[in-house]
Amino acid sequence: MNSARAEEAPVITGIGITAPTGIGVEAHWSAVLAGKSAIAAIERFDASGYPVRLAGEVPGFDAGTAVRPQRLVSQTDRWTHLALAAAEEALADADVDPAGLPEYEMAVVTSSSSGGTEFGQREMTALYQHAPSWVGAYQSIAWFYAATTGQLSIRHKMRGPCGVLACEQAGGLDAIAQARRLTDGGARLVLTGGTDASLCPYGLTAQLSTGRLSTATDPERAYVPFDAGARGYVPGEGGAILVLESAAAATARGAGPGYGRVLGHAAGFDPPPGSSRPRALRRVAEQALRAARLDPADIDVVFADAAGVPADDRAEAEAVTALFGARAVPVTAPKTLTGRLYGGGAPLDVATALLALRDGVVPPTAGTLRPAPGLEIDLVTGAPRECALRHALVLARGHGGFTSALVLGR
Repeated sequence: MNSARAEEAPVITGIGITAPTGIGVEAHWSAVLAGKSAIAAIERFDASGYPVRLAGEVPGFDAGTAVRPQRLVSQTDRWTHLALAAAEEALADADVDPAGLPEYEMAVVTSSSSGGTEFGQREMTALYQHAPSWVGAYQSIAWFYAATTGQLSIRHKMRGPCGVLACEQAGGLDAIAQARRLTDGGARLVLTGGTDASLCPYGLTAQLSTGRLSTATDPERAYVPFDAGARGYVPGEGGAILVLESAAAATARGAGPGYGRVLGHAAGFDPPPGSSRPRALRRVAEQALRAARLDPADIDVVFADAAGVPADDRAEAEAVTALFGARAVPVTAPKTLTGRLYGGGAPLDVATALLALRDGVVPPTAGTLRPAPGLEIDLVTGAPRECALRHALVLARGHGGFTSALVLGR
């Protein structure tokens, strides 16, 4: 990308994180660099009767103190609580007060996978065990996949174009790309990213239907993408909310360089199972680089989707090798510390990639000890790898074929 084009790209000026690895940017980043896994036995409900008993849960999160105004706690689901808290942190991190900006020049775009499953289960249980009169009025909105976008918009009086992308893991990147399009169309600031919180009986049962979750009982080996012993992934909750500003708006308010710029994006969809056509990941990554006006040699690190499913891991490794060459670029998957967070997973990967660009260090992929044979990727394991980083490619795929790639620049 030429410098003039790069300088026009929107900048991420604030990050807010509520994740299994910690609440807050530095808590998360410290855990990632230390390879400190947050995968453990599920505590939000009794999972002893389920084949999956491990997950990544956000530690020490108290909605009663983290969410304002407090009435929202009883009106919304946990996934919205996590996003509201992360948004407050992101805005503070960006040092911006939405009250000082025109309401119709601010927007919200988030990703969602399952909506308010915990809230929904509670209300459905009341219905089935009692009567319709037991169901609260907020059931009509708290479960809805757009609830978080709506609540953030109301909370911060962001009345510009708002939306939600429901593309599972890939939706996190698609939401950020849509936020970029809004800045291109005149929005000054967009809250974007996403969270998820499906760790309840209803939510876990829905996830089990894919057949892709790991039933391993050892937290250190339950989710090991690109490993010879890979057998699925571990679910998790949380994610990240980002403040994306147009370059002009960030400069006008003296926001500084920010964490990085969103340079390019592309999305696609895998062909039906059994099709002779190739999967979409390589093509989507190529298109994202083209949109960013970059060559493969310009990418210094790849944050992998890392499904933990052997066939999907191999397909991703082959796509990366075909695009960059064998072991030509460092590849990492810090999500092994948290589990896959669905709508919140890719935004958290973006936040982590931005911190990697900031500090010039590639975090390791924890847990993967025995790389699967035949995978020609330079997977960073063991310890962080210090190196000069200019650009990062973040990959994400969602259940059913959603595929997305996002290019970030320092």
